[in-house]
Amino acid sequence: MLLSFQEILLRLLLAALMGSVVGLERERLNWVAGLRTHMLVCVGSALIMMVSAYGFAEVLGQPHVELDPSRVAAQVVSGIGFLGAGTIFFWRKEVLRGLTTAAALWAVAGIGLAVGGGMYFAAGATTVLVLIILALMKPIERRIFKISEIQTHSLSIKLIPTEFSLTSLEETMNSAGMNLIEMKINRITEKNSKNNYILEINLTGKNEQLLRLADDIKDKPGIQSISYQ
Repeated sequence: MLLSFQEILLRLLLAALMGSVVGLERERLNWVAGLRTHMLVCVGSALIMMVSAYGFAEVLGQPHVELDPSRVAAQVVSGIGFLGAGTIFFWRKEVLRGLTTAAALWAVAGIGLAVGGGMYFAAGATTVLVLIILALMKPIERRIFKISEIQTHSLSIKLIPTEFSLTSLEETMNSAGMNLIEMKINRITEKNSKNNYILEINLTGKNEQLLRLADDIKDKPGIQSISYQ
């Protein structure tokens, strides 16, 4: 069986529409994989499904020719992993970001395969479920599990080591209620910065604790500047 031009166009447009709905939700949060990425994944998956199922019809019936209509489409499931991996990154030490977006791309690829295979209801239902999971489940998740306000922060301090005391800094962090994860000190190699160093600190605590810590150490001897995230 061959698809008509109208049916091919319908499936591609439906795939683009369903991918755009999921992509808009990711675009709203300024993620790397947004509207266009999700649309392309969904349309591409739909096309590959149609090629896999109908693209080799001309050779059917030839001697010694056997066709597995799922063989080409199956590669989308594993191939999308490479694209999804590109959205995952370490935002800060021990803080991994992008897993949800990678999962959304994987789901969108499945939606495209379903549309390409003519399973419109399954594709539409999955699109609705994906949107519910992405847009509505996060606040519910926070409420159920009562996610703590404690976060991982990074603090960058430009200092003169001969005038600065690490012991005093540690005492200040403890008094502010912050927990130290990692501390690194690097010498600045720029001109006119012969005796200057950058102290990079990863620590955990609440936002107000971080602000109080920065306020407590900004006037300590040897401190030239402070930046934090």
